[in-house]
Amino acid sequence: MKKAVKQVFQNKARLIGLVLALFFLALFAAPLFVPFDPLRTDMANRLQPISPDHLLGTDHLGRDIFSRMMAGAKATVGTALAAIAISLCIGVPIGLISGFFGGRLDRIMMRIVDAVMAFPDYIVAIVLSGLLGPGLMNLILAVVAVKWVGYARLVRSTVFSEKQKDYIALAELTGLHPAAILKKHLLPHVLGNVSVLATLDIGKTVLMIAALSYIGLGAQPPHPEWGAMLNDGKNYFLHAPWLMVIPGLAIMFVVLLSNLYGDSLRDRFDVKNKKGVS
Repeated sequence: MKKAVKQVFQNKARLIGLVLALFFLALFAAPLFVPFDPLRTDMANRLQPISPDHLLGTDHLGRDIFSRMMAGAKATVGTALAAIAISLCIGVPIGLISGFFGGRLDRIMMRIVDAVMAFPDYIVAIVLSGLLGPGLMNLILAVVAVKWVGYARLVRSTVFSEKQKDYIALAELTGLHPAAILKKHLLPHVLGNVSVLATLDIGKTVLMIAALSYIGLGAQPPHPEWGAMLNDGKNYFLHAPWLMVIPGLAIMFVVLLSNLYGDSLRDRFDVKNKKGVS
């Protein structure tokens, strides 16, 4: 047990991944133990500073900010994780099939990918969210529409490179079914790069969801969400700066952790880096 703990603390990727996992676990479990109803208003205690009764103060409607932050984590981080998971389920299979079979299917899929990637992610997400209407489900659809293409292109390029190698030709000569080749030989090669991109995308997606909620396209009042909380607090920044500082710090912390973990995973899967070290 001591040896396993020591290995975790000696490995940068494992240590950051452990911190990130514990942080997400705490965020999703905390709403079960929050001291106040995040939706309950109390005008007699509005704009209260940090105190033992209200650990992070109260907002302009007297709602406990700590309770709203914990409840809002599901809306912000949970929505980001759901969007990334759906994007992976769409982008990875499309990239595998497109890169392996090539031909007309590959050309059609890559033209679709190029068309989506021709515009900035935020612009496409804002347009789609505006067309679909506000709400977290529509926000997930908008984010997925701009995120799956990155995974499809990454997987396609990896598969296209790997299928030129001898072991793939040998597998085809032995009569192995294409589905088995994709699953046993090609999928393991793409998992490393995909995991790095997905981890880095956590922070980017959290920022996108918070930004869209800030302009009113995400979670709708009175339900808490970190970006919406920033919007609620902007009118009281001079008198109660904690209304914006606290959700802003939470967003920054999630983005920082995901970027650090993504960078450590990238170093771990970087073949050139391994050769240089050896």
